[in-house]
This record gives sequence, structure tokens and C-alpha cells, in this order.
Amino acid sequence: MDIRLEKRLSPRRNVIIPAVIVFEGGRTRVHCTIRNVSESGAKLDVTSVVSIPRTFDLLVEKIAPQPCFVVWRSLKELGVQFVTP
Repeated sequence: MDIRLEKRLSPRRNVIIPAVIVFEGGRTRVHCTIRNVSESGAKLDVTSVVSIPRTFDLLVEKIAPQPCFVVWRSLKELGVQFVTP
């Protein structure tokens, strides 16, 4: 039996939301899918995490850009924390 302790500050809800990771002053864009989200962060699916920096803006249609900080990464997933001003 796999028992994991929840370390997140707020619960996440499962979603499928298309988004874009933007960095290098907007010159580089990587399409992704938000797989779960909470008030403090999200899990993103990407083709590859190789070129994605530690900080970037996350763009979702009709929502203001959200600055993010990468907390963890695997081959095709990123766990991000939302950065608040």
C-alpha cells in the first residue's frame, strides 16, 4: 500500500487546460497542459523539460500572465509554484 503525506499548502483539483510557458522576454514559448491546479501552484505536462528555465510566465487564454517557479521536474512534467508580487 502506497501512503503519501500531502505536503501542499492547498488542495489541487484535476483539470485539462491548454497553456503556454513563456521565457526569454517572450521570445521563447512552449505549449503545455495544466493537469492540476491549486491556489499556490500547478502540475504542467510538456513535451520535454530540457530547455525550460527555473522561472517563467504561464499564459492561459483570457487570464493575466502568472509568474512561476519550478519546484520539481521529471521527464515530461513540471511542478510549479505561483509567484505572487
